[in-house]
Amino acid sequence: MFTEKDLNDIKEKGLTIAAIERQLVNFERGFPFFNIVKPATPNNGIIQLPVEAVNKLVDEYPLKVSEKTIVKFTPASGAATRMFKKLHELNRGIINVEDLDSELLEIFDNIDKFAFYEELKSKLNENGYAIDDALKNKDYLTIAKFILDKPGLNYGNLPKGLLKFHQYGDYSRTPFEEHIIEGIEYCQNGDRKVKLHFTISPEHHEAFENHLNETKAYYESEFNIKLDISFSYQKPSTDTIAVEPDLTPFREDSGEILFRPGGHGALIENLNETDADLVFIKNIDNVVPDHLKETTYTYKKVLGSVLVDYQNKIFSALKKLENENISDNELDEINTFVEEQLYVHPYDKAENKEELIAYLKQKLDRPLRVCGMVKNLGEPGGGPFWAINADESVSLHIVESAQIDLNNPVKKNIFSESTHFNPVDIACGLKNYKGEKYDLLNHIDHNAGFITKKSRNGREIIAQELPGLWNGAMSDWNTIFVEVPLITFNPVKTVNYLLRDQHQINQKKNTMVEFA
Repeated sequence: MFTEKDLNDIKEKGLTIAAIERQLVNFERGFPFFNIVKPATPNNGIIQLPVEAVNKLVDEYPLKVSEKTIVKFTPASGAATRMFKKLHELNRGIINVEDLDSELLEIFDNIDKFAFYEELKSKLNENGYAIDDALKNKDYLTIAKFILDKPGLNYGNLPKGLLKFHQYGDYSRTPFEEHIIEGIEYCQNGDRKVKLHFTISPEHHEAFENHLNETKAYYESEFNIKLDISFSYQKPSTDTIAVEPDLTPFREDSGEILFRPGGHGALIENLNETDADLVFIKNIDNVVPDHLKETTYTYKKVLGSVLVDYQNKIFSALKKLENENISDNELDEINTFVEEQLYVHPYDKAENKEELIAYLKQKLDRPLRVCGMVKNLGEPGGGPFWAINADESVSLHIVESAQIDLNNPVKKNIFSESTHFNPVDIACGLKNYKGEKYDLLNHIDHNAGFITKKSRNGREIIAQELPGLWNGAMSDWNTIFVEVPLITFNPVKTVNYLLRDQHQINQKKNTMVEFA
């Protein structure tokens, strides 16, 4: 099946033949569905905090993290291709200028409301075009080209993190800068160092470094902090092989086997190399202007504060379990904590004291995550569910719809009853009670991958994604769900999202916390 060149290509990626063969087996058998038993809902898996508790957790946050290393971990490798999908279709002639839909018309009718407007206007002027004339003459194709390509903004070839999202008077900010501003508020370490890590694509590294060099001195001076910003790539060794519909390896016209990135689940390796006590994970495009940031700051501190509280309880329990003379009452208290506060329900009780101790140690001594959950108003995303684990215990999981057997009426009904979803708003504890880092690769559910159909140069291919970063890759973590307000979730999926009130600086300021 594999030529000598195939074997060399596999080796160069850091993959092994055994890994490729496992992937081919996955294509044949597929991945099992998650065995969900009920949705996690408020007071049944999702913690709802009253205002007094929120304020207390926020007030306590600085002291709780004063001796901890904090890192903000931001997946930022995605290109902005999907963000400009309609403009790309116009640029390629797939959509005719005479047949613009409402989405495209909204872009051109409100072009002056985008943070990149002034730069776009200048680029057009430099090349002999006036944007007012182009709009008047409905020369939308020229405008689209100058948004997407060189000598214009070249946004069609840049990552989201480097696009101008928000306009503040005479200056603008990219999502990269907005994450710096956020990090200054809740990721300051004791020495006023703000540590941020971005996972990026190799082809965009130079552009990110240039942007950092252009802005770093300003933010350090303005806020009297020291920025410690690092970058990493998705490892080639996490790529997966693509196959033909008959499940044989897909080959390019050159004869080379096609490998594809394994999805965001591959980033568990990058996270595993992050040396920190507390890590906040949030996607690059989920940012808001300054006047809406306060609620984000509040609930990031809430998630971090809740995580430290749980860690203290877990660490205390593990230390007690090390005592050979632990009492039955202490064991009962720890078992109750695991069931009622860690939301891990055993399928059956251990038959003796030794088995119970071993079980409790296994459940407690794991990485910990506290996940923000927002009410689901139709946005796609992983939902919070109770699901059965391999050892027949039941615990909390973030599960994608593709992982649920929607042809099963019972499972479909459980899925439809879900009220919340995860907007990728996670605080992580990566060290054990001895201060040692967990090996996160030992806590992945490798049976939680995805099989999807794609196309490549007009040919159908079948692709495989690794267990998602906040799904299967964190399946064997202790998990806590906390309800957070909707305003903390403001992603930019298409360029039109930037026209929403939440991303327009000149909109009436509204910092009211809304959960519904």
